[in-house]
Amino acid sequence: MNDLAIFGGEPVRDTKIHYGHQTIEEDDIQAVAEALRHELITCGPRIEELEQKLCNYTGAKYAVVVTSGTAALHCACRAAEIKPGDEVITTPITFAASANCVRYCGADVVFADIDYATMNIDPKSIEEKITDRTKAIIAVDFTGQAVQINKIKEICEEHNLLFIEDAAHSIGTKYNGMRIGSLADMTTFSFHPVKTITGGEGGAILTNDETLYRKLKCFRTHNITHDGVDKASKGLWYYEQFDLGYNYRLTDFQAALLINQLSKIERFITRRQEIAAKYDEAFMNLEEIIPHTNIPESDTSYHLYVLRLNLEKLKCDRKQFFDALSAENVQPQVHYIPVYWLKYYQNLGYKKGLCPVAEKVYSEILSIPLYPLLTDEDVESVIEAVKKVVDYYKY
Repeated sequence: MNDLAIFGGEPVRDTKIHYGHQTIEEDDIQAVAEALRHELITCGPRIEELEQKLCNYTGAKYAVVVTSGTAALHCACRAAEIKPGDEVITTPITFAASANCVRYCGADVVFADIDYATMNIDPKSIEEKITDRTKAIIAVDFTGQAVQINKIKEICEEHNLLFIEDAAHSIGTKYNGMRIGSLADMTTFSFHPVKTITGGEGGAILTNDETLYRKLKCFRTHNITHDGVDKASKGLWYYEQFDLGYNYRLTDFQAALLINQLSKIERFITRRQEIAAKYDEAFMNLEEIIPHTNIPESDTSYHLYVLRLNLEKLKCDRKQFFDALSAENVQPQVHYIPVYWLKYYQNLGYKKGLCPVAEKVYSEILSIPLYPLLTDEDVESVIEAVKKVVDYYKY
């Protein structure tokens, strides 16, 4: 029987709820319109304003905004001077950019396994993967929950490694009362539309290290600089390029949107946490659902709510469950396929079975709708749909 029609009758909802959606309000539109009327719509004043506001919000000393979260990771790797022959350790349960940024620099990606309860990178596995070629660790705050920052910092200090925190999911999260952004050597954010705040696209790198900051800022603009140039003799137009860089400049109208979104971030986070709490309460007594575990140090902002299926209690696999939810007009997503399963990495020689905990988790997970525009009625529809599918498939 076709899973899309297994239940018969009407679906829980008439219209589809997707797993994520941007929150764009009238004041956001007005902020962008005002920026577009300004004389400078790129390389203008809103870039520096956004960077300062990100510093104020996170407690970091320096911020550099760029075109995407992927660009932010690439910039961080270049500032860390990752090069061919180096190794960088990261998690396989992440978007491919967390590993691709290492490959952009010609270095080798080493995948550490994850902790089964939190789904974040396991510090014990990190330690097992360190070699004399290891240059950095890219730890991903999966779903918005902070990684074990203090433990990873200890590992980095012991082995003289750079700690890059991929915080694409976790802007607004607090670790031991301190906001993500100022705790690693470099922290990267993403402003994709499904993230907590958005610029349509966009990213940022935050750091407390002035040397790294100067590298990041220069790499964003082709590594072209006016600093240290004798303009008195060569002319006011003169500039120099000392290394290869990229054009990762954000526009001022994207920055304007982000500035306005940042002013509302606490409201967005509060609503995400409210929805996550409703899901926790609704599913906590279902033996077919594995509870999501947060470390006590993390006050999580919840980019994603990941439903974990106890497949030993269900007469289905994850795909069947996914398709059944879709048929109820609750559209889930899966975050993520283990990166080394992707054809590009398979062609590099990575084999399935490399990180067994991550692979088990992958078989169990799907992300259900979570974003501020969801009404309480929407949330109840998601809960009803999940319970309906569980009831159908449970032993």
